[in-house]
Amino acid sequence: MEIQHKDNLFYVGDVTRPKAELHYVPTGPDKLIVDHTRVGDELRGQGIGEQLVSAVVEYARKEGKTIIPLCPFTKNQFERHESYYDVWAK
Repeated sequence: MEIQHKDNLFYVGDVTRPKAELHYVPTGPDKLIVDHTRVGDELRGQGIGEQLVSAVVEYARKEGKTIIPLCPFTKNQFERHESYYDVWAK
């Protein structure tokens, strides 16, 4: 599955009807709030949610931003992966 990025959305499938998505809101000059992650039934159990979180983490690093993970799934991923701590806005 290819993760795509448009506007404030990382997604799989068609942007108008994504099969999986992670939405974020830019906040201030250097923060992103991840407020929603969803993986459709057909893709569950394939690690797509983790790939979406990884994609937003790489994006934040590239852009010099930190992430506020309000979405419970994303917050759980941050708690489980020390490698994300560098972009975690605590």
